[in-house]
Amino acid sequence: MFNLIGKNLAFPVFKTPSINRLFPRSSCSSPAAASDNSFTVSYLVDSCGFPPAKAISASKYLHIKTPDRADSVITFFKNQGFTETQISDLVRKFPMALTCNPETNLLPKFEFLSSIGLSDSDIVKLLTARPKALGRSLKNHLEPTFNLLRDLLQSDDRTLIAIRRCAWVLDWDFKANVIPNMQILRDVGVPGSKMLYLLTYQPRDFLVTTDQFKKAVEEVVEMGFDPLKSSFMLAVHAVRSMSKSTWEKKMETYKKWGWSEDQILLSFRTDPWCMMKSEEKIDKVMDYLVNKMGFETSLIAKNSVIISLSMEKRIIPRCLVYQYCLDNGLMNDKNYCGFCWWLKCSEDIFVKRLKRYEEEAPGVLKFYQEKLDLAK
Repeated sequence: MFNLIGKNLAFPVFKTPSINRLFPRSSCSSPAAASDNSFTVSYLVDSCGFPPAKAISASKYLHIKTPDRADSVITFFKNQGFTETQISDLVRKFPMALTCNPETNLLPKFEFLSSIGLSDSDIVKLLTARPKALGRSLKNHLEPTFNLLRDLLQSDDRTLIAIRRCAWVLDWDFKANVIPNMQILRDVGVPGSKMLYLLTYQPRDFLVTTDQFKKAVEEVVEMGFDPLKSSFMLAVHAVRSMSKSTWEKKMETYKKWGWSEDQILLSFRTDPWCMMKSEEKIDKVMDYLVNKMGFETSLIAKNSVIISLSMEKRIIPRCLVYQYCLDNGLMNDKNYCGFCWWLKCSEDIFVKRLKRYEEEAPGVLKFYQEKLDLAK
């Protein structure tokens, strides 16, 4: 069992074979010899749906002398439940798949993925997204990586969640990246349980170089996030999930609505998701609440979780029913602080609140349901 709480992270040593060990040189030609490989180009275009330019590029390194092996690979994928479109996508991302032996190279990997609990549709989705995993050695990489991931997550169910959420997980080098990145989190005081959550539900965040990951963690620490809280891990995910230019564009979007940098930072610390919403979503929420409902921008900044709420299923229906209550005398005037609670509370609590108004204004629940139905 791997100790996520203690001082050290142990991990097994396993080697990743080179691509030439998995696919013998006889399957490929040199770039110069393959540049005029017209049969390979024709096969990739006609049988795999490659655009001509992509086929020509692939033929510099992939030499198909006869269609027999490639045909058997395509037939194998069809028998495993892949559609023609999925096969085309897979081969475009990893043309060397056409050189595999279906029985000795591909089938054992499919059997392994099935044995760990992935359904047929899971396997199709995973390999369509990351077909280069087929180029990994089963014994030297896929099996040891799965075992390591399972030991880290301490649960078969969490391991399968991580694999389904990120097809790269089984293809990555845990020794070089994942475990050192987890050590970086421990060094700043993140509890093991928080790391487990991120590795389970956002495993892609760990699949970067240690320099990149350390920079993101340091930025989050400088912003004042508490490593003991879940928001710290969400902030790391937010910083990791967007480029600097994207981050700056979102900053400018909030500034356009009158938010200062301090307000944006406070909002981010309150709810990191507010920086993961698109500029279009930010504009829509702000425009509706500020220009239509009369909110002060500073109030939204203090309740930034509202930015993440659905316009159609939450914000608009509840705003309309709030106005309905005002029009029917259930409230004396607009209380924006109280209205923020209306937007943020759970559906069950919100409906209970409306039931209290039903005696004074029959039809309020029906009115709300009608507005919800419009969003479906």
